[in-house]
Amino acid sequence: MPRPQEDQIENVRNIGIMAHIDAGKTTTSERILFYCGRVHRIGEVHEGAATMDWMVQEQERGITITSAATTVYWKNHKINLIDTPGHVDFTVEVERSLRVLDGAVAVFDAVSGVEPQSETVWRQADKYGVPRIAFINKMDRMGADYFAGVQSMREKLGANAVPVHCPIGAESEFAGMVDLVTMRAYLFKDETMGAEWTEEEIPANLREKCQKLRTELLDELATIDDANDTFMLKVLEAPETLTADEIHALIRKGVCENKFTPVLCGSAFKNKGVQNLLDAITRWLPSPKDRGVIKGTNVDTNEEVLISPDDASPLSAIAFKVASDPYVGRLTYVRIYSGTLTKGTTLMNTTKDKKERISRLIEMHANQRKDRDEFYTGDIAACIGLKNTITGDTLFGGDAAVVLEKMEFPEPVISMAIEPKSKADREKLSIALSALSEEDPTFRVSSNPDTGQTIIQGMGELHLDILRDRMMREFHVEANVGKPQVSYKETITLPGKADTKFVKQTGGRGQYAHVVVEVEPNERGKGNEIENKIVGGTIPREYFNAVEKGIVEGLATGVLAGYDLVDVKVRIVFGSYHEVDSNEMAFKICASMAVKEACKKCKPILLEPIMKVDVTTPEESMGDVIGDLNRRRGRILGQETGKGAVIIRAEVPLSEMFGYSTQLRSMSSGRANYTMEPSHFEPVPAKIAEEIQKR
Repeated sequence: MPRPQEDQIENVRNIGIMAHIDAGKTTTSERILFYCGRVHRIGEVHEGAATMDWMVQEQERGITITSAATTVYWKNHKINLIDTPGHVDFTVEVERSLRVLDGAVAVFDAVSGVEPQSETVWRQADKYGVPRIAFINKMDRMGADYFAGVQSMREKLGANAVPVHCPIGAESEFAGMVDLVTMRAYLFKDETMGAEWTEEEIPANLREKCQKLRTELLDELATIDDANDTFMLKVLEAPETLTADEIHALIRKGVCENKFTPVLCGSAFKNKGVQNLLDAITRWLPSPKDRGVIKGTNVDTNEEVLISPDDASPLSAIAFKVASDPYVGRLTYVRIYSGTLTKGTTLMNTTKDKKERISRLIEMHANQRKDRDEFYTGDIAACIGLKNTITGDTLFGGDAAVVLEKMEFPEPVISMAIEPKSKADREKLSIALSALSEEDPTFRVSSNPDTGQTIIQGMGELHLDILRDRMMREFHVEANVGKPQVSYKETITLPGKADTKFVKQTGGRGQYAHVVVEVEPNERGKGNEIENKIVGGTIPREYFNAVEKGIVEGLATGVLAGYDLVDVKVRIVFGSYHEVDSNEMAFKICASMAVKEACKKCKPILLEPIMKVDVTTPEESMGDVIGDLNRRRGRILGQETGKGAVIIRAEVPLSEMFGYSTQLRSMSSGRANYTMEPSHFEPVPAKIAEEIQKR
């Protein structure tokens, strides 16, 4: 069946809204839904009625936890919109959304400009090469400064930020903006909720400023396309002859090639500037076709495969989110990079090498759903029936087995013990933990071999608190949880070797395996590496997999306090086998024993997670805040002064940051706040390491 006009691939925009906490992402999303006719009443975050914040926990706390997807239409364009969280605890939601998006709108607060979490999401977008436009929001707030916001983007993000709007008024006087492309003023009517506006001449007091800003914009555009001499000549000789279409075409080229970021302004809460933002999304952000061919890897030959982004190509898609839906069960969100996805088809999950059948296809609007028979290239679809597919897996419909680029997720830094309150809750807890760990790649579940306790790990206290809350509400599990604990790691500091034999005779057939391994410290942060240096068949090829599995298991429980061993390079150098008594299990056990034995000789140490902490505090509290961070073993990296506040940047061990928000509030009379994100792991001081090992 042919696509409708607005669904044509060149008219599709897959975009995300990303920003620091409280910059107005969800409010902007709500206005987009309203003006596109998707909702008939604007939902407000502060009233707990935002459409995109549909989870109970989101409505209660006024924050975004999961990335919600919806589809809207604007001027014959289809916009697949994803509203992402701002809290660093839910960074995986931003990460996996950016992986599958073609463009993003970065929202900034007109008073605060670039804030710490803005930098984090900007870096994530850089990582995936996502083209961006910027929207400086909250122009109606006291202290709003559009041009200071643009300047902070240049200084703190290194962005080539260029204004395409000039605000008319600011704070309570903010009335609209001048479009520097058309050189027309847009004034929004408060009484119609911004649905109506007038297009007028530029106010006399802004004409000179707007002319200067337009010249800067045109000069920047002239450098983007070196081959386009005509545009450059017009800019130099007769800029007034340039048409709006010519300027829009070059802005689009600059955005799609990540050469510059156009900056718009508005006030989403006061309904000013959202329609201009929608026009910018459809005019300047790329369609799936603009992002070019899709690169994959042939699993069998390891060769690069290029796939054309059109409906006639073999189907390729990435699963970027798994969610448990109370009505339809397990929902898998996929981004289709090529081909057509039809209900009832069987595809290959090339990451897992397993077949998957799609029983139903659904178009999502936050948590509402509509059945569809098929989706096309560039679409975002929710599938029912996928049993083995998790976040980051590739689904492929061609003859060859092709895997698209994988996603990488940060390691959890905090853990707590959890146990069911009654026997009846035991099974429910197991189901809940399994479902939640499938949904969230940064949520891990393990058991402590010494105590038998179930341990849950996550990205922060808020992350685990929300997950515990969801267990109670969605899965009706009553559980007791322990205090949050730091997820330490272990590593080695010297090279070493172990020659280990595993021999067991129990009458009849016995067990025999012999493995020799060499271990040495790997580069910090590089992870574990296993090299097979066996020659001459001293260990038969059929046991190689078992040996590697044993090494992985051995590294999973450290030799000091049972934490994961990381950054260890392991070489399998020798071994022997028995023709009758050797088997896979024997080699697996032997390899696990060997790697632990070797690591014990290599001066193992404990590593602790170090957090990047940004504290925004009034100047009068600065001394107390710095003194307190020093007491917490913090390293002050620097500070910068803003409007009446100081931002202190520091690195602090996570173990010292429990209960910090309460302490910070009391030091600053409730006026300071902070953000925290995982940075890296460092060795634990000897005295503290001894205490940890005694626990």
